[in-house]
Amino acid sequence: MAYIPYGRQDISDEDIQAVVEVLKSDFLTQGPVVPKFESLVAEICGAKYATAVNSATSALHIACLALGIGKDDLVWTSPNSFVASANCAVYCGAKIDFVDIDPRTYNLSAEKLEEKLINAKKIGKLPKLVIPVHFSGQPCDMEKIFSLSQEYGFKIIEDASHAIGAKYKNEPVGNCKYSDITVFSFHPVKIITTGEGGMTLTNDKELQIKLYRLRSHGIVRDSREMTHPPDGPWYYQQIELGYNYRLTDIQAALGLSQLNRLDQFIKRRHEIANIYRNLLIDKSIVLPYQNPENYSSFHLFVIRIKTKEFKISHKQAFEQLRNSGILVNLHYIPIYRQPFYSKFGFKLSDFPETEAYYSEAISLPMYPGLTETEVKEVVHRLTNPIGYQTLF
Repeated sequence: MAYIPYGRQDISDEDIQAVVEVLKSDFLTQGPVVPKFESLVAEICGAKYATAVNSATSALHIACLALGIGKDDLVWTSPNSFVASANCAVYCGAKIDFVDIDPRTYNLSAEKLEEKLINAKKIGKLPKLVIPVHFSGQPCDMEKIFSLSQEYGFKIIEDASHAIGAKYKNEPVGNCKYSDITVFSFHPVKIITTGEGGMTLTNDKELQIKLYRLRSHGIVRDSREMTHPPDGPWYYQQIELGYNYRLTDIQAALGLSQLNRLDQFIKRRHEIANIYRNLLIDKSIVLPYQNPENYSSFHLFVIRIKTKEFKISHKQAFEQLRNSGILVNLHYIPIYRQPFYSKFGFKLSDFPETEAYYSEAISLPMYPGLTETEVKEVVHRLTNPIGYQTLF
């Protein structure tokens, strides 16, 4: 049976040739292509510095470390995200907590954040770091979150894994105007891909030095960073515990080539979103809200099914789509529901908007290669599930 996945990479002949050129070169890793990739992403986003790593998870981890997150520090993030948004803090020995989501954007709610901060200040348990997540490619209310950071003294990492190419108030996500560090993902289902990969961006030189060092074992080769003069031209020092989180030149070559089509990819995602909207506008489902001040990268197209109005459940609708070859997904299972996190005693009642979202959300297929015919097939299967009467 033919199937339509929820996401898929788009690899061109130019992408392949770019990778082949590196394979034929002298450097498969730690060569000149990674710095070129970093420089171009920084230029596109309007940030001063970029550090490429082997995954967005690695990027989040070293971002936390660079900001000094350690044992028993408090870190808050969105529960509507992949577990990496929380795991990165736990890796550092920190304690994680969550802020409920906005009912329209499904991002971390700036209003709920403020409420939680007011209460946390009263009991002396303010966070050291907040990690807002630009869910589906739609930016969070970063100006408000940044303002709160100035008042309550926390650092900010933007988890922009979904959002390269997106814009917040007509400025590119990744410029770090309202954050200390921004993180991108280059997983195959994201906007552009390096196979696996991620990147940090920052405007802080000291943070950049730290990030660069942490991605490669904590080793330095610049004599200005060493504890004493080098023994000779061969010399390097490990001055802290770092990790092997490097991105290869092979991967960076793919990323560089993909960047040539970044605008094209996002334009096509918007075209697909508009097709969905036109086909579903009169149906009894909730379509993705878009803040008119922002420009989403549309990594995901998430609908919400109001099951009380239908004859089948949310689960049945999901299964019917999957059984008909439409490989929908659900982004995300709330992080606090995962067995690892549930043992910390989070209460579902503390996150009513996240719970409501989780009970209704379905991620429809969304990727540049999706055709209009395939979109119509998705909508047909959604509105006319096999074995059931028309839903709408």
